[in-house]
Amino acid sequence: MRESRPALVLLAVVWLSSCILCHAVSASKMEEVEKGLGPEVVFKSDTTWTIEERMEHYGVPGLSIAVIHDFQVDWAKAYGYADRESDTPVTTGTLFQAASISKPTTGLAVLKCVESGLLSLDADVNTMLKSWRLPENEFTDSVAVTITGLLSHQAGVTVSGFPGYTSTEPLPSLLQILDGEPPANTPPIRVDILPGTQWRYSGGGYCILQHLLIELLGKPFPELMWEMVLEPIGMDNSTFDLPLGPEMAQRAATAYPRAEKPAGVKWHVYPEMAAAGLWTTPGDLAKMVIEVQLSLKGESNRVLGMGMQGRMLERVGGSRSGLGFGISQIG
Repeated sequence: MRESRPALVLLAVVWLSSCILCHAVSASKMEEVEKGLGPEVVFKSDTTWTIEERMEHYGVPGLSIAVIHDFQVDWAKAYGYADRESDTPVTTGTLFQAASISKPTTGLAVLKCVESGLLSLDADVNTMLKSWRLPENEFTDSVAVTITGLLSHQAGVTVSGFPGYTSTEPLPSLLQILDGEPPANTPPIRVDILPGTQWRYSGGGYCILQHLLIELLGKPFPELMWEMVLEPIGMDNSTFDLPLGPEMAQRAATAYPRAEKPAGVKWHVYPEMAAAGLWTTPGDLAKMVIEVQLSLKGESNRVLGMGMQGRMLERVGGSRSGLGFGISQIG
């Protein structure tokens, strides 16, 4: 996922079972996490690591963690520096670029519109778009591109990820991004394989969904995401704003890429907001995860009801994707 590469400042939300953390967190239980990192299956001869050792190994200057237990944020803690030059420490309120976690967050908004009857999961997306439509070709003549296909990366749409833009570069409009026109730095977003026949990661598909939501609701993307997802869940430390407002910019972690970056550039920005534009904290992401969990149990519906939430987390066509989230089978 190209949009996640520029930053080595790490954002982590950690899920731990009750065998690791009791509800009342003690210093010793936190220490089990901080000093017991290892592979998924640990044999007696294996090495485990501390968080600080892994940070040093991967060149990560700052880290923030939130731990979920019994549908609550059990504890949160920060390590290292949000900005090395000024020795600014990471806190639990430090904002990080969430990269592709923007996609399932956007998926919640799209499915809210489906649940409300404003959109159809399986209709031709071009019947719902207005000012811009996905160009038709021999592939779309046979099989239509749908919201289901776009959310699950099975619509045959191009452009996997985005390198972003520095604060000194001109930013393209969303239409320029969709058509690959300057100053966009990625190719046109098009269909080049038969929809529904292959899983292929596509941030480009989420740009189409971004345009669809803006047209449908008549609001800027950051505003509609705040109203539909972030505010209802209580994600007060999260935003899709571009540029960041002054207060949030002061709390944002500097990105440290592997390659040298231009002087004076603290991070890249992403007008491809649905795919890569979310700024957030682990504590806020944990709130979103908890809302999804409770919605699946029928115990909350601040964004989606139980039925639609369940559909979001079903594999589509036997692939590795649901409708926004990747779906893994572990154990």
